[in-house]
Amino acid sequence: MNEHTASETTMETGNDLIMPDSSPIQLGPEGSTAVDRAEPAEGTTVFDVDDLSVLYGDFRAVREVTIDILQHEITAFIGPSGCGKTTVLRCFNRMNDFIDGAKVEGKLTYHGVDLYDPGVNSTEVRRRIGMVFQKPNPFPKSIYDNVAYGPRLAGTRKRSELDDIVEKSLRGAALWDEVKDRLKSSGLGLSGGQQQRLCIARAIAVEPEVILMDEPCSALDPIATARIEELMQEIKDEYTIVIVTHNMQQAARVSDRTAFFTTEINPESDRRTGRLVEFDLTPKMFSNPGDERTEAYVTGRFG
Repeated sequence: MNEHTASETTMETGNDLIMPDSSPIQLGPEGSTAVDRAEPAEGTTVFDVDDLSVLYGDFRAVREVTIDILQHEITAFIGPSGCGKTTVLRCFNRMNDFIDGAKVEGKLTYHGVDLYDPGVNSTEVRRRIGMVFQKPNPFPKSIYDNVAYGPRLAGTRKRSELDDIVEKSLRGAALWDEVKDRLKSSGLGLSGGQQQRLCIARAIAVEPEVILMDEPCSALDPIATARIEELMQEIKDEYTIVIVTHNMQQAARVSDRTAFFTTEINPESDRRTGRLVEFDLTPKMFSNPGDERTEAYVTGRFG
């Protein structure tokens, strides 16, 4: 079983995930190619997760997670608080690297590349695998500068190129028509739903393949929530989306597949730990789940 600590996973060498115009993801000896960036076929597995566990120090927060995330699908993680949904989500773009003592066990590959290989550039992982957080978090900058931030960081300096990226990204987030006349205004002046769409525009400005969403609608009103859900359906032809949500109706409405997590007593200790119970097509999960614990949760009998 592979085991990766936070200190190990922050290594960045010349054998790294390189920028898309340079084409491949590289691992091992410099110049070797682990996977090509050519557009994979529909139904391709983007993430292969096998027997994944996450520990914080000696506490096993979640264990035994085995799922596949397919391209151009929306995958929802549901379950009660503390069951490991967000912990697993953060593994996909190595956000747990920032937590002291975090350790990942098992296998997590991205197009066949071990994301936790010491030669993988974690910064490039987060460029290809973007994240939208629970609470909208625009930078205290203009709307334009919020969206242009990532491309500038990646080296884009030409104003005309930045203009094109900002417009394309805001259109992609269904926000352009609402803000095109006030791009120099602060992103903090937008409504909550607009701020969340601005954060989505900021995420897609660096052209990721995957967008991770950690309860993106929990702080929004029903109208703004509906707009985000519509947006997810609109952009899934271009992106693979994984969403954590406490809203089972939302999972049923927007996702293609659903993973249900719960907590149970860890046999290694007396503490509760998160565990994947069931993973399947969303219609089956909500109409004919294979595990009675899933049925009890989706029908509201517990959780």
